[in-house]
Amino acid sequence: MSAPPLVAPRPAWLPDRVDGRIRVFAWLSFIAEVLIIATGGAVRLTGSGLGCPTWPTCTADSLVPTPEMGIHGVIEFGNRTLTGLVGILALVVVVLVWRLRRKRRDLFILALVVLGGVVAQAIVGGITVLTGLNPFIVGFHYVASLVLVCVTAAFLSRMGDAPGPRVRAVPAWYAVLTHITTLVLALTIIFGVLTTGAGPHSGDAAAGRNGFNAELLEHVHAWPGYALFVLSLILLVGSWRRRSSVPSLALWTALLVVVELVQIAVGLYQARNGLPVVAVGVHMVLAALSAATMTVVVLHLKRPQPEIDAERAARVGEAGVPVS
Repeated sequence: MSAPPLVAPRPAWLPDRVDGRIRVFAWLSFIAEVLIIATGGAVRLTGSGLGCPTWPTCTADSLVPTPEMGIHGVIEFGNRTLTGLVGILALVVVVLVWRLRRKRRDLFILALVVLGGVVAQAIVGGITVLTGLNPFIVGFHYVASLVLVCVTAAFLSRMGDAPGPRVRAVPAWYAVLTHITTLVLALTIIFGVLTTGAGPHSGDAAAGRNGFNAELLEHVHAWPGYALFVLSLILLVGSWRRRSSVPSLALWTALLVVVELVQIAVGLYQARNGLPVVAVGVHMVLAALSAATMTVVVLHLKRPQPEIDAERAARVGEAGVPVS
């Protein structure tokens, strides 16, 4: 008689490959992460940051907002509710890739990072409320949300790749320049967060500001933004020249340039028109989309080893040399 298995059998309904279920919920998770940045911006820009003055309940005596709290309570509680949806979607993705955790360890780790990040974000959100919307914690809360958008974008990018080792598909100079551009993007976002923390949109009339000169920071924020656009244009030219070997890289770099161009236009508009709330909110979401697109560009610097080996074998075959 054979010994009983030491590991419980895996549920047969779980995917054994990246199928439509994983793709759908991965996209829903990404969309939800972007939406929570949008709703978080709405909380701040409408002065609803303390619409629910306590955490984890909305008030000391109620889990949900009361009629006396008005629209600010509804907006703040709506953002908290969306956090629950984001968490559920992240958990579903983890469950769906569970059977793939060895074959697609990259996807499993990314899914776990998102799930853990959502839990951490909920805690940071609570700290934000309990500290009276401290501008530095609010800024960290936004940056953490943006990082989760990038991780979900990385999942979307990697789930279409073949498993196995990856090798660089671009020249070394191009890879270095791409990473420098990523660093400049990070600096642009950080200075943007500091600029917002010094500006008028504090989330609540009683919330403090970070004490920096907002007008000066607007200019400091713009400098790396323009440098980012120039570097991205150089990357676009380089990727376009290599589009025959890495066509997807050229497409994603072109999208990055387009998003940055729109971001610059919105930034100039909001700076010259007294920071209208809608423009500021759009600017926040576009920053997240820029970071997500940059993440995909970086991931396209490498390709799975089997794909590159197959292309090399095809080129050798076309040249009339026998392929072993």
